[in-house]
Amino acid sequence: MMKKLKKVYKRSLSLCDKFLNRFAKSKKFEVLCLFIILVGAFGVRLYKINNPLDDWHAWRQADTATVSQIYVDYGINLLYPRYYDVSPTQTGFYNPQGLRFVEFPIYNLLNVIAFKAFPKFSLEVWARLISVFCAVGSTFFLYLIGKKFLGKWGGLTAAFFYGFIPYNIYFTRVILPEPMAVFFLTTSLWFFLVYVDTKTRANLFLSAVFFALSMLLKPFVAFYFPVYLFVLVKKFGWKVFFSNVEIYVALLIGLAPFCLWRAWMNLGGNPVGIPLFAWLFNGNGIRFRPAWFRWIFGERLGYLILGIWGVVVFTFGVLKPKNTPILMAALGMFLYVLVVADGNVQHDYYQTQIIPAIALMLASGVIYIWNSPEFNKWIARPLLGFCLVMMFGMGLYQVIGDYQVNHYEIIVAGQEANKILPKDAIVIAPYNGDTTFLYQTKRFGWPVVDRSFDELIRMGADYYVSVNYDTDTNNLLKKYKAIEKNNTFVIIDLHQPLTQTPLKK
Repeated sequence: MMKKLKKVYKRSLSLCDKFLNRFAKSKKFEVLCLFIILVGAFGVRLYKINNPLDDWHAWRQADTATVSQIYVDYGINLLYPRYYDVSPTQTGFYNPQGLRFVEFPIYNLLNVIAFKAFPKFSLEVWARLISVFCAVGSTFFLYLIGKKFLGKWGGLTAAFFYGFIPYNIYFTRVILPEPMAVFFLTTSLWFFLVYVDTKTRANLFLSAVFFALSMLLKPFVAFYFPVYLFVLVKKFGWKVFFSNVEIYVALLIGLAPFCLWRAWMNLGGNPVGIPLFAWLFNGNGIRFRPAWFRWIFGERLGYLILGIWGVVVFTFGVLKPKNTPILMAALGMFLYVLVVADGNVQHDYYQTQIIPAIALMLASGVIYIWNSPEFNKWIARPLLGFCLVMMFGMGLYQVIGDYQVNHYEIIVAGQEANKILPKDAIVIAPYNGDTTFLYQTKRFGWPVVDRSFDELIRMGADYYVSVNYDTDTNNLLKKYKAIEKNNTFVIIDLHQPLTQTPLKK
């Protein structure tokens, strides 16, 4: 009896094993895995989706959100995006209209359309949701790209890394144009790969259109050009540049909108609305210095993104044979952090654009370690799993604080200012040049006291809003009437001088 039971048990295990292996190789299993990754990537980005806008890099998010808010309040004008900062802090010029010429406001346009269509969610929540949708779209196209270069499991693994690297989770649910730029880039690259395989002109031009949209949002995506160049030359040879006119037409489609936008900013628009940007490249001479290597490859890539342990997997991705297209993506991103040296050191959100290349490289490393006959699979695979668990754990530890809102007082003060002040009031909301506080007031004005108060008043300042009872605030309280004052904040009317000199204590 026992022998029969053992036979039945072994046969059942064998049949189950065959079924699982067959299912794992089926298209249904692949689709199921991709579906789980996409749903999971969407879900994790909903964490604190309704946070007040004062989390990490709130100043840059506030500038982006302001453009959308002004479109809601004053109407949409794509050629003249504006924000609340009229000071010379960001542009070097007094900017009375608050002009802001950076990315072409595609992201803001969609933000406003979504908000007006479904006002149940706030403008800020919709802005974050658009970034989340873009991140899910990028995850899907990275799956397709990874599958093309690394096979089915490589595609799923690349999608998994893009969807769940903790750094990328945070920086693809923010109010910034980067997630949308990466989405357009990955879409463009996929259509370009389809064109190379099929020679279908429509796919080439679709690729060019999406590349143009990506460039309008973040021109640094152009550093992915080695991938485009490699796959094109590998398929058609260098003769393609002498015999195929449609390549030049596609190039024109991809670059012309960005060039026109830049020309408009400098000529048709107004240079006072262009933030200072020359410093991004090597403003403090940090390129190739020890500090540059430390911040780019140590703090950013090694610690923040790869959580130290992911460096092992990344390295094997570099070493994997027949991996040239992904190496080209890595080369492009190396050129990016090399050229935009100071920007990548100063701001950690600048690395959002290198994550597709990193996800592909990590997927390459996983496939290599998992399948290579050079390694003992009973040792290599558990070590791989341990490295990945540690990578995600360390990465999560690094970014979890980014979600934290540290200064609720500026939100409370800003909301009260927005409630009681005239809509056309010009305010001074000092926050060390950070526009987050100014954004909360929903008023144009100064985020910093950059000159005397008498001069600021002559230039149009109407109210002073502060969350600190510092020297400036206390001096103003002796001269002008406070229309709202409590332990958290004070709002001072700069057009109502006190009739009597306050008594000295």
